[in-house]
Amino acid sequence: MTTVQFILLIVVAAVAGMASVVDEAQFHRPLVACTLVGMVLGDMTTGIILGGTLEMLALGWMNVGAAMAPDAALASVVSAILVIIGHQSIGAGIALAVPLAAAGQVLTIFVRTITVFFQHLADKFAAEGNMFGIEMCHVGGLLLQGIRVAVPAALVAIVAGTDTVNAMLSSIPEVITRGLQVSGGFIVVVGYAMVINMMNARALMPYFFLGFLLAVFTNINLIGFGAVGLICAYFHIKGLQAELNAASHGGGASSDPLGDIDDSDLM
Repeated sequence: MTTVQFILLIVVAAVAGMASVVDEAQFHRPLVACTLVGMVLGDMTTGIILGGTLEMLALGWMNVGAAMAPDAALASVVSAILVIIGHQSIGAGIALAVPLAAAGQVLTIFVRTITVFFQHLADKFAAEGNMFGIEMCHVGGLLLQGIRVAVPAALVAIVAGTDTVNAMLSSIPEVITRGLQVSGGFIVVVGYAMVINMMNARALMPYFFLGFLLAVFTNINLIGFGAVGLICAYFHIKGLQAELNAASHGGGASSDPLGDIDDSDLM
């Protein structure tokens, strides 16, 4: 690994760490973070495959209120480094991602506790009318989140690929790695269940079961599933439009949503 690659790797890790709290550009998602790590290290194919697999695990990982989800950023960056530089298998990377995400969860809680100092400092600057100081408090807290992922990534990049690390990873019993892979599969199911539960779209559940049956009893690939999904979406939207047109022309409902509200509903 060259010096330029090492610097770019630290930058990618820092951006992923900061994105894990910004939640806007989604650079912390496994599919993006692993792909960027693979691009920097010259093996984008492995990064995409690992990121796509880990994305299934992290699908339901999200911060709800004060509850911190497992850290997808740290797990994605470090596991991609170990797989690409350490020449480990995709299965080993998946198995390592689960405990890495749990460790990152503890680390991000620790960093968020430290940022309380910046919050009180920002209150002080606000009382003084110091806008620049408030901005620096925001930047300081964000940089801590970047360092949270960049430092472990740098350390792993330095030692990854060495005989000591390879021997340590190879010495992990298969029962442990296999168990972590199986538990990762359960996490995928839980992630899908959480997303479906939050969507609360019972009218779309027949399409979900249709896709499940096609996946189990046929050999359709992802492109075929995408085509089936587009066809189902087309007919579903056409059906909704037909119902809307029938309701608007039949006098059962008006085109104005507010006009359909009965006065008794407001009492």
